Amino acid sequence: MTDIKDTAFATLDQQGRLLNAVLKSPTERPGRYGFRGELALKFAQQFADEKRPPEMTADQVIAMANAGEPAIAFIACYLHSFEYLKTLREVLDGLLSPTGKYFLFCNNIDLLSKYTVELDGITFQILPIDESTVYNELLELLYLEKSELKKASTAGKTDKVADAALKFDGKFDPITYEQGLERMGPVRNRNENRPV
Repeated sequence: MTDIKDTAFATLDQQGRLLNAVLKSPTERPGRYGFRGELALKFAQQFADEKRPPEMTADQVIAMANAGEPAIAFIACYLHSFEYLKTLREVLDGLLSPTGKYFLFCNNIDLLSKYTVELDGITFQILPIDESTVYNELLELLYLEKSELKKASTAGKTDKVADAALKFDGKFDPITYEQGLERMGPVRNRNENRPV
């Protein structure tokens, strides 16, 4: 049974960054640990003993790490703004690998654009997100059939998505973080035009 303490998630867990977990347990593959939930990127200032929600989070996180490895092998998440990439990179400093697969779906990236951004030797796939979820967008990107995953457990689905993500070798336009800041649009209200 893989323990979180034996994985790259240990530091984030100790820092109290792994929030609202739908999955925070070993997956169905031996030696593998999965997390699905939110990752706190910036904590709100606390007064006395009141607990406040984080000021900044990476949402809809789907991630996987192997026991005994210093880096998280796969992460996909939603960022409210492309600008959060730098903060995410700082929070995960020392926990990412040049061979890892990291997919960031950003609210304010043009819907027709897909980029690759390298920060300190770590490559991030930057993708737009419309009104879908990170999970659905990933299935589409990785050519996974939703119907085939329907009966799998949350841990099993995470394994399947992680396996496909680790094989991903798509090539998107490489840009710098600074170019991304120049190109990003305003943050869209994702609840706009939705029926009440």
